[in-house]
Amino acid sequence: MVTAAGRDIVVIAASAGGIGALQGVMAELPGNLPAAVLVVLHVPPTGGRALPNILNRAGPLPAAQAADGEPVRHGRVYVAPPDHHLLLRDGAIHVSHGPKQHNHRPAADPLFESAAAEWGPRVTAVVLSGTLDDGAAGAAAVAAAGGAVAVQDPDDSTYDGMPRAALAAVPDAAVLPLKDIGSFIAEQSRTPVEIDPAAPTADNPAAPTADNPADRLEADPVAMEPPGVWSGITCPECGGPLNVMPRTRPAHYECRLGHGWSAGSLLDGQADAVERALWVAALRLEERSRLTRRMAADAEERGHTRSARLFRASSAESEEALVTIRSLIEHIATTAPDGLDGGDTGTAGAEEARENAREEAGGRGGAGGAGDGSEGEEERRGGGDAGGGSRTSGPAV
Repeated sequence: MVTAAGRDIVVIAASAGGIGALQGVMAELPGNLPAAVLVVLHVPPTGGRALPNILNRAGPLPAAQAADGEPVRHGRVYVAPPDHHLLLRDGAIHVSHGPKQHNHRPAADPLFESAAAEWGPRVTAVVLSGTLDDGAAGAAAVAAAGGAVAVQDPDDSTYDGMPRAALAAVPDAAVLPLKDIGSFIAEQSRTPVEIDPAAPTADNPAAPTADNPADRLEADPVAMEPPGVWSGITCPECGGPLNVMPRTRPAHYECRLGHGWSAGSLLDGQADAVERALWVAALRLEERSRLTRRMAADAEERGHTRSARLFRASSAESEEALVTIRSLIEHIATTAPDGLDGGDTGTAGAEEARENAREEAGGRGGAGGAGDGSEGEEERRGGGDAGGGSRTSGPAV
């Protein structure tokens, strides 16, 4: 066995309620952390650009948007770009516009799973506030590879869906209040871990290659038969058949294009697809009613009273059906199971916008209760811009 100095790859996932949680973690991390920190936050495709600056101000470590192919260095925070997965492959950062996972891009599971495949027991995974269950399968992969897993205490989380799902997947994960997660990460980074020389890790090229999600999430995926068996369900994203791997926990569904789902995210995706279909049906019924009313008026002008009566009856039927469709839409919206609100991404995006506005107004906001004076503290730390500025980072991992 080979001994590594500590777990020097830290992967963190957050969603709704995650901005404040991430700020809290960053505020507690030491400036000399001997580890690289990689962060995924669910944000809309056009959002997320202010997050590196927010995290850069939250603590002593420089934060920047991750760039494809850059080396992994200690003492830096790498943030997933909007609408891209953040992955680890061949010992470096990999950014991909590949298929969505759990209807998210970026998603936590690909980052966690790729880190486990590349770095094995040298990984610490952290799951923070959020709805649904992205990060649960990834946390299980990290634990199976010998890494450490921590979840924000569900009672301490703004949204407890992601922490509870991760805890169900890794029952012996450390359950910590937000204020203790930074010290947990620091402790793990300095706790020696044993590594099997035959294990497939990024710094052991002689080892066999592990199955890395980065290889399946290319920007131009090739359609291929996914593992598992036909589930009898189609993908809400592309309409293709979904295979299920029933022996995995949590169960994983995947289509031929690589879109991946848990049972919870699939149910959420189906609800979205059904609602979209119902709105299309409502639009077509409204148009049909309008058209048949016009046809009835034209028929009356020409003296075709029987045709006019039939057209008006058809218009009335369309309007009745439209009322039914709209009631179904309202019913779906009000009876979704807990956590399946579809507002995960939008909530995180709104949080980011609020925090960005606070910073532009000169306030720090968010973690640690630090208010004014953040600029002075930043100068004491060495200053820096949104990408990390002049603050130095450690060597390549």
